[in-house]
Amino acid sequence: MPHASESEGAIETRGLEPVPDGERTGHVRELFPTWVAANISVLLLTMGAGLIVFNGLNFWQVLVVAVAAPVLSYGIVGLISIAGKRGGSPGMALSRAVFGQRGNLFPGSLIWVARWGWETINAVTGAYAVLTVLDLLFGVRGNTALIVTTLLLFVACTFLVSGLGINALQVCSKWSTYLFGAFSVLVLVYLVARTDWSAVFDKPAGSTAMMVAGIGTIAAGGISWVPSGPDFTRYLPRTASGRAMVGATVGGAGIVVLPMVLMGAVMAVATPDLASAQDPVAFIGEILPMWLAVPYLLIALVGMLLINSMSMYSAGFTAQTLGIKVPRAWAVSVNALISLVFGFLLMVVATSFIGSFVSFLTLLAVAFSAWIGVFGVDMLRRPVYDGEALMDTTRTSAYWYRGGFAWQAMIAWAVALVVGLLFTRVDWFAGPLASSWIGENGLGWAATIVLAAALYAVLPRTPAATAGPAAGPEEAASEREAAPLPI
Repeated sequence: MPHASESEGAIETRGLEPVPDGERTGHVRELFPTWVAANISVLLLTMGAGLIVFNGLNFWQVLVVAVAAPVLSYGIVGLISIAGKRGGSPGMALSRAVFGQRGNLFPGSLIWVARWGWETINAVTGAYAVLTVLDLLFGVRGNTALIVTTLLLFVACTFLVSGLGINALQVCSKWSTYLFGAFSVLVLVYLVARTDWSAVFDKPAGSTAMMVAGIGTIAAGGISWVPSGPDFTRYLPRTASGRAMVGATVGGAGIVVLPMVLMGAVMAVATPDLASAQDPVAFIGEILPMWLAVPYLLIALVGMLLINSMSMYSAGFTAQTLGIKVPRAWAVSVNALISLVFGFLLMVVATSFIGSFVSFLTLLAVAFSAWIGVFGVDMLRRPVYDGEALMDTTRTSAYWYRGGFAWQAMIAWAVALVVGLLFTRVDWFAGPLASSWIGENGLGWAATIVLAAALYAVLPRTPAATAGPAAGPEEAASEREAAPLPI
């Protein structure tokens, strides 16, 4: 393993291999702006509006949703990210220890494909932001050629930032946090002064089922980040506080999600059409004055670029775990090309952006939740990861198990995934149990996590070979004792 740092230069060259202790110079406080940046998206405004228009909630119910969703979803992100400081590798590389070297290809492939949709949605939103700014400043209307051009520019910038690696992401996240925070305060002040608050507070309450479903919809965005959590904590020292990691993750996400969802809900009272608009960004130019709308959109555009960059950064690792033998920076290019093609189809062909987005989020949450349940239980049992075994994809690996599969993990994952889909309803798919209490409340993803965790917990564990030297003598001894480390 190289002794020189592979993260200090302009381009991060480290791939899946564990980060040596000597290079673990990160700080927990850096997680706060990272997760702020992961949520700087105007789509949260549209989703907040949807809680009013589609779910029929009132302001106070939206407030409950806006608090509960990030605490729940990013609490899970923070907990799973503890595995990153223990193993020093990306999340999908650590997943090899859970599912086996071959078994990990199945959840890894599903998560990789799911990221295509997430990156496509963000690329489209970023392109719409550019088109809206051009319309506001110069009166330029969107057409097919301009759509292709804006998508190309957005995806190219995304590829550049994600290809540079963790340092570039952290620097961009820090400054975008400051700028977005400042302009969000201006937007809040403007809305407070111009909103008919009697209309906002007089709206009747919706059903509890719709409020629970709303929590699931907003939380789905956070759930999609769970497998990526360890990617951003692998440079933290082993002594980093797990509680502080969870707090920084939830705090960074919540400080954006809460006001954005509430702003969207307030805007929807006066402009209910924004919840179903094909263009999820143009309404900002209609509600806010140009002097505020243009800089706010530009800052939000940077945020959406960072969201996509973070997703592609993790997707590059996932591609490597699937056997795509190229450097991490080039593995990113595969997802960049896919998001470009799918983004064009969504902008030109699709008839309902928000319908496609909510349907995608719902399925995404179920797909990721099966992995979360299994990985989470395994992490509670596994104090350390054998770095040498993680990188050894042959039969000599301690994580080869039986034929390359940890069958207990595979069974729990597959059963939970199928059952979760049975409870799920989207625009173009409805499982046979979607009309049940769980399905009506949008809790298919929660049922998936619980079932996956319960099955994996009761099934007998597949023993691995003794931890190798890469784990270090103290960690290897701890692995043999199987005594969980304190969080």
